[in-house]
Amino acid sequence: MSSNRPTILSLSQLSMGQDWRLTLPHDRPDHLLIWVTRGQGRVLMDGQRRGVGTHNALVIPANHFFALELGRQAIGQVVRIPGETDLTMPQIPRLLRIRDGAAMNELNALIEAASREQASERPLCTQSMDAFGALIAVWIHRQLALEEHATERRNAAARLCGAYCAHINAHFAAPMTMSDHAAALGVTPTHLSRACKAATGKTAAELLTERVLHEARCLLAETDVAAQDIARHLGFGSAAYFTRFMQQHTKATPTALRKASAALLKAA
Repeated sequence: MSSNRPTILSLSQLSMGQDWRLTLPHDRPDHLLIWVTRGQGRVLMDGQRRGVGTHNALVIPANHFFALELGRQAIGQVVRIPGETDLTMPQIPRLLRIRDGAAMNELNALIEAASREQASERPLCTQSMDAFGALIAVWIHRQLALEEHATERRNAAARLCGAYCAHINAHFAAPMTMSDHAAALGVTPTHLSRACKAATGKTAAELLTERVLHEARCLLAETDVAAQDIARHLGFGSAAYFTRFMQQHTKATPTALRKASAALLKAA
């Protein structure tokens, strides 16, 4: 049976105290509602990068490519709903800039009440949390129905970049270069890179590199799989090439990254 039970987290809990988990492009198996209550930053989703500020709600569907960079002073709450939910959840990402005080207060109240219920472990907690999941989904859909939150028309660069992000998210572990992805989309590498740069501030090659880097760091941090097997899984020609790749982009070897992640989790 599918679960509608949400999990309430802070932004630091979502990132597990490691900024790269959010700042590098990736996808997650759960639906996310990220409610920013203080601070500002930038989000990359749906093939474009946009500014994020206080009282902005990010609706990110399960398995959707995104990255989030927020300033050190940013504060927010996260509602995580299982990807295999019975609830009707949006299928495209949305950035909602909430200006109505009543809507802000309603979402704050729902998240705070769900957080208290989550911590209580009282009888019927599961049923209660399912109900909170349904109420939060209703809040999202009510906001999406408002004219002020009507879907914005994306330009050609953002549409192409969105298609590219979806493609590399599905095939990043395949031995495909950026040029291979461009060919699969029926465009030249130059045109693709120009579109990605215009829409996100990053080249097509940078987006692909960062997606692979996120997966590599997750596998090093969360599994005991040998580095050479991770290298093979991600399409690297050799373990040595994988090590050079990680050192170039993180200034550390796979072994050092794995030890640092283990130490951080142990300290937490």
